[in-house]
Amino acid sequence: MYREQIEAYFADKQDQIIADICRLIRIKSEREDPKPGMPFGEGPCAALQEGRRMLDEMGFRTKNFDNYVITAELNDKPAYLGILAHLDVVSEGSGWTVPPYEGTVKDGLLYGRGSADDKGPAVVSMWAMKAAREINPDLSKGVRLILGSAEETGSEDLEYYLPKEPAPPVSFSPDAEYPVINIEKGMHRPVFGAEWAEDPALPRVTAIHGGTTTNIVTRECTAQVEGMSSSEVRIACDAVEQATGVQFTVTEEDGKVCVHALGVSAHAASPETGKNAQIAMVAMLASLPLADTASARAIRNLAKLFPFGDNHGTALGVDQQDEISGRLTLVFSVLELGLTGFHGQYDSRCPLCANDENMRCVAEKAFADCGFRVLENGDMRPPHHTPADSELCKTLLKTYEDYTGLKGECIAIGGGTYVHEIEGGVAFGCALPGTDNRMHGADEFAVIEELMLSAKIFTQVILDLCK
Repeated sequence: MYREQIEAYFADKQDQIIADICRLIRIKSEREDPKPGMPFGEGPCAALQEGRRMLDEMGFRTKNFDNYVITAELNDKPAYLGILAHLDVVSEGSGWTVPPYEGTVKDGLLYGRGSADDKGPAVVSMWAMKAAREINPDLSKGVRLILGSAEETGSEDLEYYLPKEPAPPVSFSPDAEYPVINIEKGMHRPVFGAEWAEDPALPRVTAIHGGTTTNIVTRECTAQVEGMSSSEVRIACDAVEQATGVQFTVTEEDGKVCVHALGVSAHAASPETGKNAQIAMVAMLASLPLADTASARAIRNLAKLFPFGDNHGTALGVDQQDEISGRLTLVFSVLELGLTGFHGQYDSRCPLCANDENMRCVAEKAFADCGFRVLENGDMRPPHHTPADSELCKTLLKTYEDYTGLKGECIAIGGGTYVHEIEGGVAFGCALPGTDNRMHGADEFAVIEELMLSAKIFTQVILDLCK
């Protein structure tokens, strides 16, 4: 039911939908320092305001929750279905071949930061609501679109919003891929470090500047070495470069050897697809004949706890898995080291079997054995699980199968989606299986055909769940 009407409705809407997505892509909505009335900085606030303008233009009743979240209601009925999308993005990084904040259409793809994660899906959701309202204006249940602005940095937006307006009974977020993601692993992201008195003994490492974003495999890392020649450091770089594939550049400046490592970024939930420049740098520095100082011992201990290619926390002692949710993943993604100490952070996606005893306590003991301590974020984030036999999951899977001809199934992922804290919520779309949108990497894109397919699927879901 409704299939022909849905197909007809979207037959001539592609250009409008792509234009709307580009309106949001053009706003650099990476989190910044807060300003009055802008809890996550100017960019995320501007994206929310533009999203609200678009919804107002479509005739929806909207509400602004202090520039943390905006909402739009399908009709005047109580909201039964929630759709959650976010308008913030991660940093563009480097390596783009097209402008990251423009919106470039080429060969059936829409390029730009946020095109796939999550501005494209957000706009598709707007249009699905508009289509459902026009196809059947007499639906007996409501839909609430929830657009936030801090998903990429821990979902503080939802933490602020949900106590004020609880989520509808069922929800989905187009923040990942098809078919249905009903299990999201837990997370452990402790910030840890150590301090020491400056020691002038040479050779020494005077600085390491690694990653700054927790949930991304570090693409670039720099370091400075004092008391060694560039040729000596180059020999160590060559050995690690050959072993890891991470590329090193060595220069000299003001009597110090400056080293740059270039790897391949990837989402922390799939670290095997990247090459961690930060870990490669630590491995290289640990191999140098540094003076026996607290700084050198810290570097060697970091290399021991986080060896290159160990994507499962084996060296840390936390590797584990279960049949339902799979194997733990771990990425050492943030590091800043100076003359008197360091702080670092890893991003671990933990299966349903992980708990304080076999995860947090084990990691903290390994840190303590190295003279490190947890500075913040020591607690674990529990996993998310919505039963596969729920009405929501069954409806989503049937609609997916009807529109794609592909087998629908519920799957578990290591990535956290926007419904991780929403009881009864799942992730659903917008990428088809096998599509690598380069989320969080250079040249992120969305497949335009998949966006249009998602608009139709979401419309059908709204009409079926809210009839």
